[in-house]
Amino acid sequence: MIQFSEQQIQSIKQHASEQTIAQLIDDNRVVLNSDTLVPPDGRATWNLYYFCPEHGVRLTWDREKPLSHCCPVDGKEFTGEPYDGAWWRWLNGLNAKACYDLGLLWNLTGEQRFFDKVKDILLQSAKYYPDYEVHGGIPYNVPGKANAQTLCEANCHLDLARGYDFVREQLTPDEQSYIEQRLLREGAEFLMKYRTDQLHNHEMKINATIGVIGLILEESRYIDFALNTDYGIHYQLNHGCSEEGMWFEGSIHYHYYALQALLNFEKIAYSTPHSVSSNPNFLKMLKFPLNLVLNTGDFPRLNDCIAGQERITHSHLFEFAYAQYPCDEFASVLTSIYQNISRDNIDALLYGVDELPDGAPLQCQSIHTAQAGVTIHYDQINDHSLLLKHSPYGGEHDHYDRLGLIIVRNGKEILPDLGTTGYGAELHYGYYKNTATHNTLVVNQQNQSPIDPTLLHFSDSPICKVIDTLADWNQPPAEVDSHTIEQWDSKAYQNIMFRRVLFCVGEAYVEANLIANPHQQQLDLTYHIRGEHTDTDGFNNCSNPLPGALNRMTNTRQLSSVSAHSHRYAIEGQTPFNQKMVFSSSCDVLIGEAPDNPATSNLAYTLIRSNATALNTMVLHDLSENGELLLEDVSWSDTEITFSINQSGNKTTITYNLHSHSLRTRSWQPESDNLALSE
Repeated sequence: MIQFSEQQIQSIKQHASEQTIAQLIDDNRVVLNSDTLVPPDGRATWNLYYFCPEHGVRLTWDREKPLSHCCPVDGKEFTGEPYDGAWWRWLNGLNAKACYDLGLLWNLTGEQRFFDKVKDILLQSAKYYPDYEVHGGIPYNVPGKANAQTLCEANCHLDLARGYDFVREQLTPDEQSYIEQRLLREGAEFLMKYRTDQLHNHEMKINATIGVIGLILEESRYIDFALNTDYGIHYQLNHGCSEEGMWFEGSIHYHYYALQALLNFEKIAYSTPHSVSSNPNFLKMLKFPLNLVLNTGDFPRLNDCIAGQERITHSHLFEFAYAQYPCDEFASVLTSIYQNISRDNIDALLYGVDELPDGAPLQCQSIHTAQAGVTIHYDQINDHSLLLKHSPYGGEHDHYDRLGLIIVRNGKEILPDLGTTGYGAELHYGYYKNTATHNTLVVNQQNQSPIDPTLLHFSDSPICKVIDTLADWNQPPAEVDSHTIEQWDSKAYQNIMFRRVLFCVGEAYVEANLIANPHQQQLDLTYHIRGEHTDTDGFNNCSNPLPGALNRMTNTRQLSSVSAHSHRYAIEGQTPFNQKMVFSSSCDVLIGEAPDNPATSNLAYTLIRSNATALNTMVLHDLSENGELLLEDVSWSDTEITFSINQSGNKTTITYNLHSHSLRTRSWQPESDNLALSE
């Protein structure tokens, strides 16, 4: 065995609790308590097909029902493809996981049933694997053999290989040769053939699995391919990471998914010459997203992030990371993970230190990252935060939502980023993965074409924080060294310029939007609120005029041709939330309801609609408890923006120069004319 020395195994056995052993057994009860079932042909497809098309939730998988698949929300049964193939993909994953977990259990307990099950899975897999037909058809992805994409092949082979390492010494030479040749080497060669020349989390997974098989089989050709070739691990780290440490795909979930692959390799290689810890971006990537935790206690669901993947549960990364590279950041994330759950788990047992230091959990903080393109403003006193996404285009997992907003009010995400659902569900491409379902500008209800925004200015004065950004579709389109499918409309955004300037003044979050629309396209400044529309008496019922993702919006109503509007939302568990809006020319305001994530409830959508050649808007997001803030004295010129925030007569006037970025503030109270002036 190469994963652990005999001394390490003895130490693990001494520290293993009955609870950890019992949990491992329970996690694998389906495989352990059933006859071993390995598909005899390539019938398994993709686990992300296993989602309800209506609710966007994962279907209930039942080992005894390979032809029946039920929604946990309403019990509706689904049959046939793509659900049957996804059922087998799930089984392949359970078999691979059991191979690793039960192999470990056998080393910890000596129980023969664990060894027998691992051996049976490996031998049956080796029997069928070479003859599986290559099959695929999943968007963006190259094919698999046991499953329908190369990524799934890598995931399963990783656990099969590590499980084999646990039991190899007790297998006969013929059994070893059979498994190594027909399963592990066959798998590694397949992965090497189908790894693509792109930066991608998939390639990180594929590289890691090839490398792990290379370490276990002492095959230097595999190790070198995984580490040192173009698009190998070091290439991915060197070219796929921003200066601050953000993975280029812009999704925190996929950031850590790539690192999960890397650490699966590093956990075996760390004490060998093949360790990747010397790469300067390795630790940088582990640490950076810890700065992006919101005051919800979760990561933001930027780009592709299936509901639930935003939660901080990454003990499989940070137990090992803290043991090898102890620091305050890793201590804090482990404190966060273990706030509500026991540390009695397999990650701590295998890779953790005996005792963690007392540390504070991760906290939301203000941060500005020019290259990664994420700016967070955090008001610790009131527990409010704002996130502006001005990141570069991220490729396959991007959501086409540049200059998008997230707002958290008193710890509750009220202007959310929805993330997505299983990619096989209609709601993924049909709804969540669209510009129209984000808090940003939509043109003709089409997806933004790839754009790298420009950061024009950032300042963090005590009175007013300013973030000034520009998405300019006169510039060349953004490109990434990663395969993409065109899911946008370049013509719709041709020559559009969208400048969004955010001002954070106490509990007033104000955005100035300056839009050039020379071809008079349909502009929709879109906001979706986790609440309900109230006080809508002035609106007229209308049929839904929207194509595309928001064609499913219901209860649509419109306010026509207005130059200003105030809107109110009921927020569960909070006082009402108010927006104040002022427009440079008459706009329509369209409201309606469309799915949240999961799609078992709705959000309240508000769209500011115009086809003017130039449109300026000012929007106040009033986060105060009483909703008493007023937006006054709004004016635009070619050089300046001016507005005032009035709270019970206490007025703050902001003037911002659009060219020099200078900021002038003036404050006064009712009993005194001009109390303070600053520049």
